Amino acid sequence: MEHGPTLWMWLLWFGKVLLLALIVGIPFLVAVLLVSRAVYNKFGVKIEKKLEEKYKNKGFTLIEVLVVIIILGLIAAIIVPRITGRVDEAKVETTKIQLRALKDALEQYKLDNGMYPTTEQGLKALVEKPNIPPLPPRWKPYLDKVPKDGWGRDFIYISPGVNRPYELRSAGPDGQEGTEDDIDVWSI
Repeated sequence: MEHGPTLWMWLLWFGKVLLLALIVGIPFLVAVLLVSRAVYNKFGVKIEKKLEEKYKNKGFTLIEVLVVIIILGLIAAIIVPRITGRVDEAKVETTKIQLRALKDALEQYKLDNGMYPTTEQGLKALVEKPNIPPLPPRWKPYLDKVPKDGWGRDFIYISPGVNRPYELRSAGPDGQEGTEDDIDVWSI
């Protein structure tokens, strides 16, 4: 009765292959390591020394510095306009939000006191009780502080306004009153 290879036969064959690999492989690896080290010592060290001498104590050349500056300038020329456009948009939106908050506070002031603050009392009447007549009968603080527009300037407040109970606006980005970029509470 003939059977296929047994487990012992496979293990014996595997052991022979492993022994042959060790006998041939280890000396081969050692030889490769020794040869590669010798080649490196002969040629690699010389190349390293030549490169080190060539670039020792050398800085950037003027042309290299100029190329880097030109590249940075081009990148800035592309990116800066995009960023500044967003900043201006954000200032306009901030101003509109502040105008809405002031409008709400002025409406609450009128509900409590039956009138809006006068031009002389100004928006400061929303923060501290006015001492200029007409004095509000049921005054309370309506804001913690009087906000500024997106460019850090005071809002323009006139009461009574023309065809409105009051005028409330920002001079806008250019800071000049009466130009196209003014932001009015009644137009937002």
